[in-house]
Amino acid sequence: MSGRFHRIDDPDKFGRLLDAVLMIEADTELPVLLRHLVEEACSLVDARYGALSVLNESRTGLEEFVTVGLSEEEERQIGSWPTGRGVLHLPTPLRVKDLAAHPAAGGFPPHHPKMTSFLGVPVCVRGEIYGNLYVTDKQSADEFSEEDEAMAAGLALAAGICIENTRLHDLMRLLSVLNDRDRIARDLHDRIIQRVFAVGMMLQGTLGLPELAQVFKKIDRAIDELDNTVTEIRTAIFELGSGMGPHGLRQRVLDLVEGLTSMLGSRPEVTFHGPIDGGLSQDIADNVIAVMREALTNTAKHAHATRIRVTLTVGDNVQLDIADDGSGMKVPNGNGNGNGLGLTNLANRARGLGGTFEVAAAEGGGTRVLWRVPC
Repeated sequence: MSGRFHRIDDPDKFGRLLDAVLMIEADTELPVLLRHLVEEACSLVDARYGALSVLNESRTGLEEFVTVGLSEEEERQIGSWPTGRGVLHLPTPLRVKDLAAHPAAGGFPPHHPKMTSFLGVPVCVRGEIYGNLYVTDKQSADEFSEEDEAMAAGLALAAGICIENTRLHDLMRLLSVLNDRDRIARDLHDRIIQRVFAVGMMLQGTLGLPELAQVFKKIDRAIDELDNTVTEIRTAIFELGSGMGPHGLRQRVLDLVEGLTSMLGSRPEVTFHGPIDGGLSQDIADNVIAVMREALTNTAKHAHATRIRVTLTVGDNVQLDIADDGSGMKVPNGNGNGNGLGLTNLANRARGLGGTFEVAAAEGGGTRVLWRVPC
């Protein structure tokens, strides 16, 4: 800044400045926000032309250059962006009555419209410069005023916050993807690769079987296992491509499984189907986690299971399917009432959301819990 602050006395201009600054909270793409801020700058200070430059993160060139006032044909004839030198590289605000006469001016490229009065301010946040905001050719006076400079500085600060927020969000998404890659790599090694190896051993074992019927049975089982493996691979790809943050339902499910593994004795196999983080209400997501926690805790206390499978599916309904190969339990009415295992609470949660809850014997032994509610 220039070391002074000029008060903006016009309430209408101050209100418009405030509205423009508040635009930074809108869920809008960065180029659209920056163009809006340049347009407001031109309107508030009565400038014919405006521009905003954004330096790349290495400060070696421009990442963006947004212009207002030039026609598409003028921009095409001017050609490439400026290099960001001379008066277009400003560490502090600059007001000039005649741009062509300024000693730092580098001249205009061919086909560039003539510009006289000039106002430029740095786009910066906490002392870090991200670029510059420029306006030229004040239409109602020969030069820009201190009030014009104050308004341009306010809009430049808003632009700096927009740029900083966008880069921080990009960094967070990158870190999230890297963390997901590490986790998915572990899952591929711990579950999927081992399952493929087991299928290979199963098929190899068919070579010594004496009867063709036994061979067909082994092959059918191998096909089922490969189908499940393909589903898990697709799930891993979906997780990697979703770009969801660390607090989505998918991650909450995985964190819960990780936290209960020591109590369960082995890590449950988790499979996702559908857009798990694609718009479920917080209430439903919280209920899914609560139901899953209680069901797995019951499994740990009573089932003595060696294998647990958790499947969460999101479509027209949200369905949580938890099956184990444990000792099973007697459930006379199929809804968990009266068995002393706390399953009544799970049934009540389902009914409260217009859904259903079932407990039944799992195929091949053990117990299956099926909790389903509409989205």
